[in-house]
Amino acid sequence: MTVCTSTMHISYAQLFCMISVYPMAHDEDRHTDPAGPAPTAIALDSRALQVLAHPLRSRLLTALRAGGPATATALADTLTTNTGATSYHLRKLASVGLVEETGDGRGRERWWRAATQMHSWTERDVADDPDGRAATDWLRRHYFHRFAERYTGWLETQAAWPLDWQDAAGGSDYLVRVSPTRLRALQDDVLALFLRYAEPDPDDTPTEQVAVYLHAIPIRRALPDARRGTDDQRAG
Repeated sequence: MTVCTSTMHISYAQLFCMISVYPMAHDEDRHTDPAGPAPTAIALDSRALQVLAHPLRSRLLTALRAGGPATATALADTLTTNTGATSYHLRKLASVGLVEETGDGRGRERWWRAATQMHSWTERDVADDPDGRAATDWLRRHYFHRFAERYTGWLETQAAWPLDWQDAAGGSDYLVRVSPTRLRALQDDVLALFLRYAEPDPDDTPTEQVAVYLHAIPIRRALPDARRGTDDQRAG
C-alpha cells in the first residue's frame, strides 16, 4: 500500500528504511495548517491513478493540500502556467474525487480545495493492469524526484538556518530483516507516530513546517551468474 500527502510517501513492498527530516523553506508550503481533525484519505483505483499521473495535476494537488483553497487563476500564477490549462486539469482531478469546489466563488470565479489530506493505493490493485502499473511507476518516480529537489534545497540553504535547526534536522538509515506482514506493521507504527505530531503544540516554539519522508526498499544481494560460472569452468 502506498500512502501520500503533499510531503509524505509510504510504500508497503519494502525492506530498507531511510528517514529524512528537515525544515522546508518552499513558499508553496508555507501556508499549511496541519491542525484539525484526523487526516482524511482516498483509496485510488487504476483510473484515478492514471488521472493523477500527470506533472501539472500532481503539482496542483500538492499546492492545494499545502496552501489551502485557491482559484484556478491563483494556482496558475503559483505554478507558472495558464488559467485555462489549470481549470481543465482541476476538473480532471475532481472527476476522480481528488479535488472539489468549495462553493465560495462569485460569478464565474471558482475556488478549489483538496478533497482529502492524503491518498493511497496498493500495487495489488493494478497488478494486472498495464496502464495502472505505468501510472504508479510514474508517481513513485515523481515523488522521488520531488524528495531529491527538496533535500538538495535543504543542503544548499542549511548554513543559513539557526544551529538548533541544523542540529535537529538530518537523515538516518537502517537495515531490518522482516516479512511483508511485519513491514506493514512497522510502517503503520511509523505513520501513527507521524500523525501524533500533526497538530501543533502551542507551547512548542519556534516552529517551522518540516518534511518527514519514509522510503523503504528491499535489498537483495547480487546472485552469482550461473551462466558465467559455467563459462569459467569451460575456460578452465
